[in-house]
Amino acid sequence: MIPCLFVSDLHGDAGRVARLLDVVARERPHAVFLGGDLLPGVGGEGFVDGVLAAGFEHLRRDLGPAYPAVFVILGNDDPYAVEGLVLEADRRGTWRYVHGRSAALEGFTVYGYNCVPPTPFRLKDWERYDVSRYVDPGCVAPEDGSHAPDVSAYELRHATMAEDLARLTADGDLGRAVCLFHSPPYRTTLDRAALDDRRVDHVALDVHVGSIAIRRLCEARGPWLGLHGHVHESARLTGRWQDRIGPTVLLSAAHDGPELALVRFDLERPEGATRDLLLSNPFIFTSDSL
Repeated sequence: MIPCLFVSDLHGDAGRVARLLDVVARERPHAVFLGGDLLPGVGGEGFVDGVLAAGFEHLRRDLGPAYPAVFVILGNDDPYAVEGLVLEADRRGTWRYVHGRSAALEGFTVYGYNCVPPTPFRLKDWERYDVSRYVDPGCVAPEDGSHAPDVSAYELRHATMAEDLARLTADGDLGRAVCLFHSPPYRTTLDRAALDDRRVDHVALDVHVGSIAIRRLCEARGPWLGLHGHVHESARLTGRWQDRIGPTVLLSAAHDGPELALVRFDLERPEGATRDLLLSNPFIFTSDSL
């Protein structure tokens, strides 16, 4: 048995972070997965150092050898500017930042990926075209939004999620792979957005906003497990936070309420996962309280 916890879309809520840390301290899982969109809309740098990394580093000192393996990605609401701080915490041993990388975990391989297909939002640091240069009606192309200054115009206009995922997974056997991807696969119960009866220029909007590239990866290569977030309302609209594509078990920790959505699973039997909605902890871990 390899007990694990998964959360996503914390969006800078320090109370959710505190509740997560409290559960980790009590339950002592083998691994913790953080699935992106972790930071507030502004002040992300201070949140990384003062709340998120500080809390996990406090926990690491308390738990010693019982400290879990922690795997982190960012999401489309997290600015590229904070990635350096996330990498610094990686170098300190606080967690493993796995965007565009892989890491070993008890005979499994964890692959991480921050990016999502184009959205209507302006921040494009972690957005890519999906499988082609098509953009859904109402969405903004990557090159037309705001983005980090060192991203090349060629990358913005031509990079795709499909190419990124092919490079990331290469020719690896994904039968024991954990895909910690912020975007869910397209046309599942995890990517259902509240776009019913919405039109742009008389064109009906697709209510499924996940990634075709991720779906094709699951269909073609059957990874063991997908851990996803991004679409907050999907569980409320579909009544489900789990799905399956062939052998691949899919779990979402996205949630559109104030609670922390906490997914517990055994990595060897992820189909038995449970999900609880937990009220935020009133005690907030910050660098000043450690």
